[in-house]
Amino acid sequence: MLSGAAAIAGIGATEFSKESGRSELQLSVEAVQAALADCGLSPSDVDGLTTFTMDTSSEIAVARELGIPELRFFSRINFGGGAACATVQQAAMAVATGVADVVVAYRGFNERSGARFGQVSVAAATQVNTNGLDNAWTYPFGLGTPAATVAMQARRYMHEYGATSEDFGRVAVADRRHAASNPAAFFYGRPITLAEHQASRMITDPLHLLDCCQESDGAVALVITSAERARDLAQPPAVIAAAAQGSGRDQYVMTSYYRDDVGIPEMGVVGRELWRQSRLSPAEIQTAVLYDHFTPYVLMQLEELGFCGRGEAPGFIADGAIELGGRLPINTHGGQLGEAYIHGMNGIAEAVRQVRGSSVNQVDAVENVLVTAGTGVPTSGLVLSRNGAR
Repeated sequence: MLSGAAAIAGIGATEFSKESGRSELQLSVEAVQAALADCGLSPSDVDGLTTFTMDTSSEIAVARELGIPELRFFSRINFGGGAACATVQQAAMAVATGVADVVVAYRGFNERSGARFGQVSVAAATQVNTNGLDNAWTYPFGLGTPAATVAMQARRYMHEYGATSEDFGRVAVADRRHAASNPAAFFYGRPITLAEHQASRMITDPLHLLDCCQESDGAVALVITSAERARDLAQPPAVIAAAAQGSGRDQYVMTSYYRDDVGIPEMGVVGRELWRQSRLSPAEIQTAVLYDHFTPYVLMQLEELGFCGRGEAPGFIADGAIELGGRLPINTHGGQLGEAYIHGMNGIAEAVRQVRGSSVNQVDAVENVLVTAGTGVPTSGLVLSRNGAR
């Protein structure tokens, strides 16, 4: 059984910036070195690596640069940011089955100074796979950026449930408030008000600039090993109580517009599996890290994961519920809107800090943390726990 068998024992990251000044391979290696140092292991202990299909640094290159002698396991996950939690799932499955003993999940990129995901990308519509074929149907009609595709979904959500731009803005305000007290965040010391959100320029209606995550340079790495071994290492372990992937009916990458469900049912698949594996319920989650590349999807995730009913997320967050002191503080590091956009991997690191009790915005009495990966795409999620599965 996967639940409780493995844990995240170490976390590491580079600084987050708009121009790193070094290669993506170097960033990844630095993050892995930091994660290993965090838990007291060395490259010779590592026998597995996992990352995103989009990552430019191959496992063997990372292994060579680190001096990892042999790899018994390596794996890559598709679908962009939807891969984040699934890299940990893959590592946990390898550890739980004895395929590997110590697996490092890593992601490093120069997404601001190099290839910018937020701009129109011809490569996305010409890649030699069916994702490229799907994109080729939408890109010629102007749906050539992530913001453009999310705006379509956001507008329909507003139409169906009466949500407003101010509702989306409350997510941005919460994230930036948390980032303001996080020295590692790009927007450290720079909170925003709802009025400032509303005054920010329109990117693609109804999304304002402050509804959109950053483009960042940086890297994050996570060390996964058995829960038993992790308990003997330098840091308190974040036990993997559940790990899941999900794809919904009639699924596309960012353009699943023609199904009847206005939400993001792939996240519903993930949520049901997380609750099944962990034997927990939404009421037993003290804090969550919800993938926030665009604010509307945070509201939809709250609904799909069962924290509130369909169309009820605007009311759920209206009274500060997602801020520190609220009933479900989210993205206490500042999220991808406030800390950095490292494809969701920095959110997993923050979940580990919450379990350890070492976050700069620590939530009281944390036992279980929910983490999600990219939305609008086939996705993944985790429940990390202080004491493991029931």
